[in-house]
Amino acid sequence: MKGKIIKGIAGFYYVDTPSGVIYECRAKGIFRNQNIKPLVGDDVEIDIIDQDKMTGNVTNIFPRKNVLIRPPVANVDQAMILFAIVHPNPSYNLLDRFLIMMGQQKLPVIICFNKQDIATKQEQQMLSDAYEKCGYQVLFISVAKSRGIEALQEVLQGKTTVIAGPSGVGKSSLINLLHPQANMETGELSKKIARGKNTTRHSELFCINSMKGEHSTYMMDTPGFTSLYLKDVALQQLRDYYPEFEPFEPACRFSGCSHITEPDCAVIRALSENKIAKVRYDNYRILYEELKNQKPVYGKKEKI
Repeated sequence: MKGKIIKGIAGFYYVDTPSGVIYECRAKGIFRNQNIKPLVGDDVEIDIIDQDKMTGNVTNIFPRKNVLIRPPVANVDQAMILFAIVHPNPSYNLLDRFLIMMGQQKLPVIICFNKQDIATKQEQQMLSDAYEKCGYQVLFISVAKSRGIEALQEVLQGKTTVIAGPSGVGKSSLINLLHPQANMETGELSKKIARGKNTTRHSELFCINSMKGEHSTYMMDTPGFTSLYLKDVALQQLRDYYPEFEPFEPACRFSGCSHITEPDCAVIRALSENKIAKVRYDNYRILYEELKNQKPVYGKKEKI
């Protein structure tokens, strides 16, 4: 029987099947021998062990379209980063870190800001100016008032989207709005694994049945974060993750200009002319100094 892994905890994999039944499965030892770990989002084949208890074994993992390292998930089409406009105020530094992390994994990103109903137009405009000019798609929604949800659904339609963001910005509320059964499904899984349902500790996949189309629509919930450590970003590569710098770089006096202290830097000049958002450039400088002072970390590579 074919299915898709929607959650994995402590060696158990919960596989959603076309019949709507979710089976609790173990992975066959052959995967361990081949150093392959099943991931949330994997399309798999399972053998049923006990139909009444809804248990089985994962016997085959079909070829993956892609694999993300952080979070460890497979077969994703795009990422959506969810922040609140206010309460809590967005951490632009944290947002930029996430954009860089997704840029490393070459995944398209949508930036979604919640709590539009309690934010001013000026606050929304500042966010729009800072990130739309960089080429990112920016959406403003209110989960509490169900505003902007249709536009969001159009972006999600027919794709598998990994949703990430800090705790307290309305991530779970958004998923419950788009997929009301999520609370019930999470509760049922929680009974099996003896975990509370209010805190997302692991990545979890939901099929949005209400969004009809040729292809299924999936949303992948991930644990909230309050910090992100930039990994595997070389100091001289950092500027490549700020696409708004690119049009001005050919006019810099020095090839490979870091846009920090060099004379006749066209990026710094563009900043002074308000052609580059100050909040983005300030974050660039902070991250540049962080990478510059970063000590080498020696250890094992992350494996999937």
